[in-house]
Amino acid sequence: MRIFTLLCLLVLLSACNHEQATNETDPHAGHDHAMHSAISETYVCPMHPQIVRDEEGTCPICGMDLVKKKVQPLSNLNLEPVKKTQTKFVCPMHPQIVRDEEGSCPICGMDLVEKQIEPQQGLPTIAISPAVMQSMGVRTAQVKKGRMWKYIKTVGQVTYNEDKVVHVHPRASGWVEKLNIRREGDPIKKGNILLRFYSPEILEAQQDFLVSLRLNQKMAGLTSKQQRELAKNRLRLLEVPEPTINRIAKKQKAENNIAMLSPQSGIVTKLNIREGMYITPNTELFTIADLSTIWVLADIYEYQLDWIKQGLDAEITVPALPSQKWEGKVDYIYPELNPTTRTLKVRLAFKNKGLDLKPNMFAKVIIYGGAKRDILKIDREALIVTGEREAVVLALGEGKFKSVDVVTGMHSNDEVEILSGLEAGDKVVVSGQFLIDSEANLQASFMRMGDAEMQGGAHAHH
Repeated sequence: MRIFTLLCLLVLLSACNHEQATNETDPHAGHDHAMHSAISETYVCPMHPQIVRDEEGTCPICGMDLVKKKVQPLSNLNLEPVKKTQTKFVCPMHPQIVRDEEGSCPICGMDLVEKQIEPQQGLPTIAISPAVMQSMGVRTAQVKKGRMWKYIKTVGQVTYNEDKVVHVHPRASGWVEKLNIRREGDPIKKGNILLRFYSPEILEAQQDFLVSLRLNQKMAGLTSKQQRELAKNRLRLLEVPEPTINRIAKKQKAENNIAMLSPQSGIVTKLNIREGMYITPNTELFTIADLSTIWVLADIYEYQLDWIKQGLDAEITVPALPSQKWEGKVDYIYPELNPTTRTLKVRLAFKNKGLDLKPNMFAKVIIYGGAKRDILKIDREALIVTGEREAVVLALGEGKFKSVDVVTGMHSNDEVEILSGLEAGDKVVVSGQFLIDSEANLQASFMRMGDAEMQGGAHAHH
């Protein structure tokens, strides 16, 4: 029994001496063992990359089978040490504008101020084989400088030109004897008779006018001519037509029924009376709208406010007449934003010769705001918008790609202005970029997990 115990002790001592000698001769032996454990197989959910397990199984969220994934060790990522802070130049009003050199903000024009900021570690570089790139249909496009048109496309609603809408009221009380307009929507021309009515006040004014015509002596310090002119002017103020006044003077006889004439041409949009009604100056008899010109009220988004100015050219089409276009101008910009939709209302003016445009029609609106020159731009389809960030996938060549955050400016047609994040001549992915960006985010998650495991192991060893 003692002999067996001695033999066991000799074996243990021999193993310890062998391990010590191995560590002395090969100092990387422990490091290789740690690396081997770092690249051990891990099982991840394809739909929820935050679900990571050491064994096979199913995702507790969606129930999908976990797939095998090998995580690259942190030591092989060739990450360069990052400085704690860097000197950058930032816009005081738009902190998303960051430059390496002094300059002015492309949005508001203010001078950039110097600021010490901590750089954010970007997503890792992704390498893709040519076969996979072909199966994914990866296409790239070059970032270039050029011209973009401030092209605003929105919708609007056709409405009356309020400058050419009149409300007809009588100047004296009376009774409607004959009504010539009986329906809303009837057209009317300027000077046409709307109705005839009897008014005691107007009849009294006619009698005074006839008396002034017979006077040939001076009364109350006024000559007979001045008295006639005052009586005639009273009839004018009561809106007695000029031909009626002349006829009264010629016949020397008052008229019981006085005609009321249309003050303008247009469409009767409101009719509030019938024959025999008693009317007063408070009664709105008619509303007449001239549709030879119309307004279109359109909503402009907040980021487009800098593009809008009075006098800009505009164009509309309506679903009822898709083959026709109407050209007009920006007539007025309202001073207040809608607090709910965060849009600004703009008024456009158009000629409506054929009266084809009807109030309350919906219209497709295009406003041409001029050109913005010498700006950096990319295709709209290259932009990845997640709600928290805007990014593009940068093609580095030789099958390598990197997802980078960008700051965008103007969006026009199929192009997007780039304020920072890219340079002229860079190549960005315009097809398949979402898969590459997802893979980059997944790799970044594994990097953070590996970093946490290494830190935990180091503390445990300590």
